[in-house]
Amino acid sequence: MSATIAAAPPTARGVEPKRALSLGRDVLATEAAAISALSERLGAPFLAAARTLFDCRGRVVVTGIGKSGHIARKIAATLASTGTPAFFVHAAEASHGDLGMITADDVVLLLSNSGETDELVSLLPHLKRQGARLIALTGNEQSSLAQAADVHLDASVDAEACPLGLAPTASTTAALALGDALALTLLDARGFSVEDFARAHPGGSLGRRLLTQVRDVMRSGADVPVVPLAATLADAVVEMSGKGMGMTAVIDADNRVAGIFTDGDLRRCLARVRDFGRERVAGLMTRQPRTIGPERLAIDCVELMETSPKVTQLLVVDAEERLVGALHLHDLFRARVV
Repeated sequence: MSATIAAAPPTARGVEPKRALSLGRDVLATEAAAISALSERLGAPFLAAARTLFDCRGRVVVTGIGKSGHIARKIAATLASTGTPAFFVHAAEASHGDLGMITADDVVLLLSNSGETDELVSLLPHLKRQGARLIALTGNEQSSLAQAADVHLDASVDAEACPLGLAPTASTTAALALGDALALTLLDARGFSVEDFARAHPGGSLGRRLLTQVRDVMRSGADVPVVPLAATLADAVVEMSGKGMGMTAVIDADNRVAGIFTDGDLRRCLARVRDFGRERVAGLMTRQPRTIGPERLAIDCVELMETSPKVTQLLVVDAEERLVGALHLHDLFRARVV
């Protein structure tokens, strides 16, 4: 009965500061050089790929396996979020039914550094039969994928950043950068706007920043502190205290904003006002306060508030300068716009 000898575990050297920083800088320099070289040789194939993707009547199907598969998934997500309908198909799953997702109207973008990945090469005859256009993104222009594709994008690198020369590093960085270049070239070609981007990103902080309007977060109706021009200082203080916004709007007979009276205004007038019941707020208010329209993006309020001198409240007015609402900085925080 023979004994099984276990392989000795690698000897850990630990994180040596000088060695770690040197290696980290080498990795970044190697990957930066790979992208720089990629930029210099960008030319006719890139234009052909961009035109093929722009003219696609169906979807862009991005596929790969292993590390290239991870990059392919990211490229598909970037394309989809910037105006080019796209999705990822795992190369191994494609031959087990997922080929049914691909039609003759689609363009298939195949990622493989070697260009000889078995799972991708085996798909070629099936994809050709279906009539889909093929774009190969590889590091070998003589490879099977490169030769079979309608367009080949050269993503080759001089060396991987891995000190062992084994782990895909510079090659995956180059492929990802080339995918980004394609996606953003198409974004520009389609005239994809900030509004389009917002519609593709309704969730999370990005969607809130790009989609939330002032009308969605402002206070309105009875929640808005407001007094008429004839109001006394006492009236204004009662209104401010009851509505909790640290201010009250002051309006004329036509509901147009005449001014704003804030906590700051109140502090500044305390020393000289003797009778709160007789003093008119119109003589103490801030005239021509900052206002914003209800259709503006809520994120625009931040810029207005931070303009010197900084404020924490804005009055919301319509095109006729009539008061329709009010907004406090805390309302933006609650809506998670900022």
